[in-house]
Amino acid sequence: MLEKTKVKDLMTKDVLTVDCDEATVFAFEKLMKHKISAMPVLKDGKMVGIVTATDLGHDLILDNYQYGTKVKSAMARDVACVSSEDTIKDAVTVMFDKAPGDSIINQLPVVDDGELVGIISDGDIIKILKEYLLTGYVINKERSIISKYIKIFFQLPDHENIL
Repeated sequence: MLEKTKVKDLMTKDVLTVDCDEATVFAFEKLMKHKISAMPVLKDGKMVGIVTATDLGHDLILDNYQYGTKVKSAMARDVACVSSEDTIKDAVTVMFDKAPGDSIINQLPVVDDGELVGIISDGDIIKILKEYLLTGYVINKERSIISKYIKIFFQLPDHENIL
């Protein structure tokens, strides 16, 4: 399932972004208002970084920003991305392999030919896994079935049914 489902089938296409010259406090407010954990940062329409609610919130609470501090001074510049044609398995691999330490990346910008075309989150992936495990179907954001599988149960001695 993860090997066949494409990022384009699950990604959010209308990505909330922030301009690099926006004040960090307003970027944080936007993240909180829309209940999202990260936003790509744009300069002249091109993605140049990403900001996260965790990073901005932490630094705002610790008063690490001066009044008017711009997003460009707080953003991460080395951004892990995937393409819309990558599989969900590829996205999960990037989320783990490109994250620092034992953490994972929660939001991956989707970039095709240098253009930001979407974003995919760990939550998007968990939702399709839930659907897949409960129904046997992979359902995209438009609620269309992408693929299905057949459950086969085997009875093993002294074991419960397993998938």
